[in-house]
Amino acid sequence: MTLSTEKIVTEASSEETLHQQWTDEAFMALPDDGNQYEIVNGELVMSNSGAEHGYITSLLMIILGNYVRIHKLGLMFDSSTAFTLKTGNKRSPDVSFIAKERLQGLKKLPRGFWQGSPDLAVEVLSPSNTVEEIHNKIIEYFDNDTKLVWVINPEEEYVLIYHSPKPDGFLTSQDILDGENIIPGFQMAVAELFAELEF
Repeated sequence: MTLSTEKIVTEASSEETLHQQWTDEAFMALPDDGNQYEIVNGELVMSNSGAEHGYITSLLMIILGNYVRIHKLGLMFDSSTAFTLKTGNKRSPDVSFIAKERLQGLKKLPRGFWQGSPDLAVEVLSPSNTVEEIHNKIIEYFDNDTKLVWVINPEEEYVLIYHSPKPDGFLTSQDILDGENIIPGFQMAVAELFAELEF
């Protein structure tokens, strides 16, 4: 997910470009300009993120990624990775994980997009995100066999846990974020995500 509300790209883009048929090659050729791009319902959408969003996703990538790597549980991906879903949409969770069972037989990852959704998708909210936007992403993740979604709300300091399109867990700073059977043994204090800076 993204820090700012998704919006159709208009800068340096023609109406024809916005509504063109997007191939993997054309999508990958978009500029590396710091923005996050997705294809949703055939249209190019763009968003970017601020410092808090970037810090939380980086922190989670470091802590969760280190655990996954040490225990050889699978692979972690950041928000620059797009997943091609059944609808043709290309979605980019802020943080994602694919279990090793789905990687068997691979010696190298594809240079293009991963076909299907991750086992774990993490979205970090911003005040500008709409309920509909986030809900649509979560529905699409589960339609494509995602097993676990964490939605992190930095402003109100909570995490929603999803095993289906409806949340079934609500964690605050007193709770522990658990990898469950998706990332076995992983636990992290929710408070770490929202801790004040100390230097």
